[in-house]
Amino acid sequence: MAEPERVALGPQPLLRYRDLLEDEYEPIAAAAAAARESLSGRVVWNVNSTARGGGVAEMLRAYLPYVLDAGVDTRWVVLQEDPSFFLLTKRIHNQLHGDPGDGGPLGPAEREAYMAFLADSAARLAARVSPDDVVLLHDPQTAGLIPAIRETGAKVIWRCHIGIDDPNEIALGAQDLLGDLVGAADGSVFSRDQYIWPALDPAATTVIPPGIDAFTPKNQAMDEETVVAVLGRIGLSGEDPGTNPEFIRAEGGVGEVTSRASIVQDSRLPLDAPLVIQVSRWDRLKDHAGLLTLFSRDLRDSDAHLALVGPDSSGVDDDPEGAAVYREILEQWESLPEEMRARVHLVSLPMEDLDENAFMVNAIQRRADVVVQKSLAEGFGLTVSEAMWKSRPMVASRLGGIQDQIEDGVSGVLIDDARDLPAFAAAIDGLLDDPARAERTGAAARLTVKTDLLAVHRLLRHYELVGRLAAAQPL
Repeated sequence: MAEPERVALGPQPLLRYRDLLEDEYEPIAAAAAAARESLSGRVVWNVNSTARGGGVAEMLRAYLPYVLDAGVDTRWVVLQEDPSFFLLTKRIHNQLHGDPGDGGPLGPAEREAYMAFLADSAARLAARVSPDDVVLLHDPQTAGLIPAIRETGAKVIWRCHIGIDDPNEIALGAQDLLGDLVGAADGSVFSRDQYIWPALDPAATTVIPPGIDAFTPKNQAMDEETVVAVLGRIGLSGEDPGTNPEFIRAEGGVGEVTSRASIVQDSRLPLDAPLVIQVSRWDRLKDHAGLLTLFSRDLRDSDAHLALVGPDSSGVDDDPEGAAVYREILEQWESLPEEMRARVHLVSLPMEDLDENAFMVNAIQRRADVVVQKSLAEGFGLTVSEAMWKSRPMVASRLGGIQDQIEDGVSGVLIDDARDLPAFAAAIDGLLDDPARAERTGAAARLTVKTDLLAVHRLLRHYELVGRLAAAQPL
């Protein structure tokens, strides 16, 4: 196996948040200064399974640059594993959500294979870690690294970004597969109280929700002219502008949108058509199929268009099911009546330039009249915060971390039953029919993010957690 690959990141100035956060800024700046002193001489490692696509990579890119700005030696490395490993960990991922996934077993043989896959990476990573370091391992793909890292003397935190509010037998079985590994870590972090595994020591667990960075290409301000230009360049709507729309890259400097998206559509999205979107991985738990069904069967608005937006599945290293799920959605689209098919757009965004990809998502979210997150299971759902930051009214499933972001009837609409297609359609119609209500909802959504859902809000908890472990204090 290849050496775990380090992801290049540069610092970003926390100072850019001073005006946005106002009175909240100084405590965060003070915590950063204290961390620089208390963690001097130590390395804080973050390890996950992919640098592109998915919430964990998004989260790390949202706050690690500010940790670097504080002067803390922070490094991010990504596992380089065989595709068979990711087939197995996708099964674990699904079953931790209480879903059978591919229906395969998770027993002693799968546990042995999981540990065998990780043996080389564990040895290589352990050789780079010193006893004074703190190592944060993210999600099921990394739990098997815990024993080797513990042997170095370093402090180990396992952070789980997925979960289920009421674990069923499937979820409990998946937890049991990794439970002894996770229990051996110095601490574990979950996104919600309800996600904490019942078998773990409560004293060694804590909750830190993720957040978004307001200044990345995915969330930075964008005027209407640029939105139109980006959608024209990628091929979704309007005409190609003839020049490359520009944006500010995550690490500074000017980037340009030069690529086209891979879009399945009978014709381009009209410039003035009402637009409903969902942005997510091509994953069955995101229920693109259900959204497409309710749009074509239950929605009253006959002028609205739907865009299902996801990454080019070849660009997401740790999600082997993505291409298969996309093919299923494509077959469903092809079966639609011609007049309905003309109002549905399947958009796969290129992943070669992550900043460019993020700016494309930004433009599509800002073009939307209603954003939907029709998940059947969801760890947190950063795309919810992203759309809320752009003042978009949302309709989403009342589950997982989504319900921690949206206040029903104020900053969005929550649907109690994620499989209730008519309820989703009625909620979407209600926002499309009442622009004033949609605008109020979007304004409340943005305020919610500004107040509590930015990544810098989590820095206080991050520094406290890492500092306590580095000082050999309990969580």
